[in-house]
Amino acid sequence: GNRLVYAVVDETTIIEHKLVKHLIDNINKSFESRVRLGVMSSLMVNESIDFLTLKTLLEVTDGNLPSHISALEAEGFLIVKKEFVGKKTKTSYTATKFGKQAFMSHLKALEDLIKSQK
Repeated sequence: GNRLVYAVVDETTIIEHKLVKHLIDNINKSFESRVRLGVMSSLMVNESIDFLTLKTLLEVTDGNLPSHISALEAEGFLIVKKEFVGKKTKTSYTATKFGKQAFMSHLKALEDLIKSQK
């Protein structure tokens, strides 16, 4: 009696651990930081966004934002556009189709993980 119940509990626990591991494996490490999550979230709802607006919105320093942008650009998640407005350089960012798909998959993985915990 007790052994059979114990075996079923163990099997269920193993299945739950495998499910959680599978869900965690679908979370994209590229979007783990608050800044990168903020950058991609902003680009999902804006066609394009400039450096100053993004910096202000995310409350980050001039030095912090570019490293995160470079990492996202290297992954092919966004495009950096530099242009001159008068004598000043204006830098803006646009999410690529690939970047939007990857971010949506990441959000879905987070959502699935949260749902599995209920």
